[in-house]
Amino acid sequence: MAYESKFKRDDIDELFDAVLTLEDREDCYRFFEDICTVNEIHAIAQRLQVAKLLSQKKTYSEIEEITKASTATISRINKCLVYGADGYQRVLKRLKEQEDQ
Repeated sequence: MAYESKFKRDDIDELFDAVLTLEDREDCYRFFEDICTVNEIHAIAQRLQVAKLLSQKKTYSEIEEITKASTATISRINKCLVYGADGYQRVLKRLKEQEDQ
């Protein structure tokens, strides 16, 4: 059964289709530098790092020290890991598989 997002819209589909056309890290840098602000890119990268550290069972204080993320951000990401759409888990699993190759 396909996942049905509560955010599903045609313009978001088109955004995701655009992301899926990116072929390498250079494409990603070029696209995200154009579509996001520097702060947005940093925030997204920070969230992924927080999710990774939470999945490694690091404590909130360790994560706060490493990433400089607020405890509110860490808590929000933890809720996503526990109750969310499994997006973080899917990506983290794939990154781990790539790392292990």
